[in-house]
Amino acid sequence: MADKDTVTACLILIGNEILSGRTQDKNLSFLATGLNEIGIQLREARVIPDIREKIVGTVNECRAEFDYVFTTGGIGPTHDDITSECVAEAFGVGMYRDPEIVELLNSYMKGRGRSEMNEARMRMATFPEGAELIKNEISAAPGYKIGNVFVMAGVPRIMQAMFEDSKIHLKGGKTVQARGLAVDLPEGTIADPLALVQQRFKEVDIGSYPQMREVGFRVSVVARGTDPDRLDEVIVELMQSLRDLGGHPVEEDLDTAQSQSHVDD
Repeated sequence: MADKDTVTACLILIGNEILSGRTQDKNLSFLATGLNEIGIQLREARVIPDIREKIVGTVNECRAEFDYVFTTGGIGPTHDDITSECVAEAFGVGMYRDPEIVELLNSYMKGRGRSEMNEARMRMATFPEGAELIKNEISAAPGYKIGNVFVMAGVPRIMQAMFEDSKIHLKGGKTVQARGLAVDLPEGTIADPLALVQQRFKEVDIGSYPQMREVGFRVSVVARGTDPDRLDEVIVELMQSLRDLGGHPVEEDLDTAQSQSHVDD
């Protein structure tokens, strides 16, 4: 991939268990943070069911739109783990069974007193043709990369290990930074000043987030962008605009700020 300032990614979370509410996803925030640290902006996340046509179509749509695509879930040994077959179909390739991974999984299971490989477990050693394997130091069964698509496990601990190994294939652009402030005014009062500043700084994303804290009601305002000097300018202008409205804005340390419950205006 050629050098460029903005490098984008999409995460596809695959699994009926997520959509049913039975499983709560923990991979999105980890991946978004990890990608931003290397200059890749996670622009979109989609949650889709274990349906072949949906997976194939979503993979093809996303790999055409984003620089990188990450999928989680659906690469285990059971009948509903169909991600690999779907990715192979999306790329128009066949599947192959890797004998080295078969042996690796055999050794892993023997070392834990489990039975040897059966046909179900063989699914975890079967990959789309042309895939580059991604190590799994936790439970041996690897993920893989094909084209700009990275296929990883849904279990957070395993997914995180796979992501670390996948970094050798990733090339980022500029890192998104953030500046924040908090003010004791409602969103309806500060909406117009925020919109005016946003119009002047179109390359900066400005968001407001109402919160209820121990000190009372406040609104956090966060500015995100790749140019730290422009971010500083935005915060200076916002601080002055909010003071002009009678507010008492204070700069906020986004690294230590705790997440708060959203409340209505």
